[in-house]
Amino acid sequence: MKTIILAAGKGSRLKSEETHTPKVLRKACGRPLLSYVISAPPPHGDDDIYLVIGYEKEKVIKAFPRYHHVVQEELLGTGHAVLCAKEVLKDYDGELIVICGDTPLTRRESIDAMIEHHRKLANACTLLSCRLPKDTVLGRIMRDENGRFTEIVENAECTPEQKKIHEYNTATYIFDAKLLFPALDIIVKNSTKREIYLTDVPELLLKQGYKVDAIPCKYPYEIYGVNTEADLALVEKTMMLHKLV
Repeated sequence: MKTIILAAGKGSRLKSEETHTPKVLRKACGRPLLSYVISAPPPHGDDDIYLVIGYEKEKVIKAFPRYHHVVQEELLGTGHAVLCAKEVLKDYDGELIVICGDTPLTRRESIDAMIEHHRKLANACTLLSCRLPKDTVLGRIMRDENGRFTEIVENAECTPEQKKIHEYNTATYIFDAKLLFPALDIIVKNSTKREIYLTDVPELLLKQGYKVDAIPCKYPYEIYGVNTEADLALVEKTMMLHKLV
């Protein structure tokens, strides 16, 4: 098993230009956000972890020199970020975890549950969702009348009815690597948008006849990402409250 961690973001709302610190190196309870994310997937060798880096990339390399580093020169979406690792993973045929570097509250047990579910159902893609009783700006998980996953709809594209759905995408996935990159190539070829989103891949795999499912995380706080100073303060408060440090 290998892991891609998306760590290229600048973090403009964290005033990165003032400190010249990439988002994933901002600290929560004394540790870089990225250090928590690296610890979330099940233990595997340093050689199996790929960091997609961009803004102030030299600082990320210096802080985390043991891992593979793949550069995303332009920030053209999450799908594009994953495609930046295509060449170095071209010979890999196995399970691939994709996780964002600014989600330090993702729990190992949730990823373990994803892996178990993924293997049990022989899925091409399994994603981690989160059920919350309140509205957020995150994408919604759509299911059919039988409760089966159908697609992810971004918040801005949701109808009023879809906005009543409170199961959200956490942006943590497991993919069959040999299916992921060809799917992204198809999305790039057919896209009219400047940015390429990883959220389009699960629906495409379903249309190709593969199995895709979403499994809810155990703790609602796992969905917290860090985009602002307020987010960072909330993450630190949560870590201390739940003794996660």
